[in-house]
Amino acid sequence: MKMIVGLGNPGKEYENTRHNIGYIFIDKFANSHNATITKEKFNGLYTEITINNEKIILLKPLSYMNLSGEPLAKYKDYFKVDINDILVISDDLDLTFGKVRLRASGSSGGHNGLKNIELNLHSNEFKRLKIGISHDRTMDTKDYVLGSFSNQEKDIIMNITDKVISILNDFCFISFENLMNKYNNK
Repeated sequence: MKMIVGLGNPGKEYENTRHNIGYIFIDKFANSHNATITKEKFNGLYTEITINNEKIILLKPLSYMNLSGEPLAKYKDYFKVDINDILVISDDLDLTFGKVRLRASGSSGGHNGLKNIELNLHSNEFKRLKIGISHDRTMDTKDYVLGSFSNQEKDIIMNITDKVISILNDFCFISFENLMNKYNNK
């Protein structure tokens, strides 16, 4: 069993913001499998799908970003998912908008959602799919990440959707090392 977690903030006011790119792509992935993430438990929305006979939990924590680790840890324990089988989709200020990067583990890089996941899992050894949102240094970081997408950014999201869905599908059945070799820097 694997678990894919899309990070974001709950509520209509955050729906189309840069910080919610994890929610956006996990929903697109669910839709590509004719599923919706609507079941509620442990302060999260989830659904279960099957790919190549592998059960996959898709999770959107309903806590705010900086508390994402609490519901994630509850799902991990409840479904008995090994930490090596968890992939977290998050935004990344240090990557060019739309750039996609996979990481097998590592530091939070200052991302409060990832920090809280590390705290609650007692480890930074979970896999990450980072999606670049750039950083407008003329704005306060909080205002920027909670800001809405420009039309150009919406176009970029549309252009990388197929790639992100391919990455998530491949996560379900190829090794993470091969996944990184296939998609990083491409």
